[in-house]
Amino acid sequence: MRGHALLGVFAVAASVLAAPQAAPQVPAQVPPQVFRSGVDVVSLNITVTDARGQYLTDLDQAEFTVVEEGVKQDLLYFSKSNQPIAMSLLIDTSASMEERLLVAQHAAVGFAQRIREQDLAQVVDFDSRVEIVQGFTADKAALEKAIRGTASGGSTSLYNAIYIALRELGKVKARSQDELRRQAIVLLSDGEDTTSLVSFEEVMELAKRSETSIYTIGLQPRDPTYLKGFREAEFVLRQFAQETGGRSFFVQRAEELTGVYGQIADELSSQYTLGYASKNTKRDGAFRRVQVQVSRASATARTKRGYYAPSR
Repeated sequence: MRGHALLGVFAVAASVLAAPQAAPQVPAQVPPQVFRSGVDVVSLNITVTDARGQYLTDLDQAEFTVVEEGVKQDLLYFSKSNQPIAMSLLIDTSASMEERLLVAQHAAVGFAQRIREQDLAQVVDFDSRVEIVQGFTADKAALEKAIRGTASGGSTSLYNAIYIALRELGKVKARSQDELRRQAIVLLSDGEDTTSLVSFEEVMELAKRSETSIYTIGLQPRDPTYLKGFREAEFVLRQFAQETGGRSFFVQRAEELTGVYGQIADELSSQYTLGYASKNTKRDGAFRRVQVQVSRASATARTKRGYYAPSR
């Protein structure tokens, strides 16, 4: 029987119901996008790969250039240390997942086992409803129990699930720059949204205002007749990943999921973090496009496509 289920996404704006558990020890935070120490600092998580797609982890600050709306920016800080992560693991448990859910659970458990003691992860189960079956914790046994306890049924409230995960990640706070956590959503789904109360545009707006990288995994339908309907889901999953600096994956067999989760874990442990104070001092709330370039030959940098400036 399902625990405290979320019956509507708008109720979540005030509170989110979760399965009973001990509250995690999470320090209280300033907004992670702009760390306030007398100046607004834009923080970026960067993934760098070579021509073969291998992660490059030995670059120095001098090899990075940040351009905002065509203007080169001056870096205030740079780190290639493996920072703690706060992660939301979203699992589609709609009826169409029934035959492949056991394999998907096994892959997700393997992924959860790779978190470190300084990381936090939660498990979110979504079909017609959205349920936080395990709140933020570093307890691997608790995460495994939550994942294996998911059951299939109902339709797909994908947008609701992302909305709720973003809101929950926004509650993971830090008192200082040293306590900041990189934030990520890792989402597995096999189809398009059918029952959400919020729209794609609303959730995308929230995602772009967050500091969360979204990694999406599309499990393609076995029956070719359903591929046409999957195309919309594929577009949506790609967009969430591209706009937030994450990555999208598409597989045909559930047995491929273990490898995909492994790639995501490797990427999260191979990122750089850098920050700058924008030379554009207007507090107009406008969206500003950002590009990161690296000087090393055949290297490619990936990060979120931009951020919203502070407003008055």
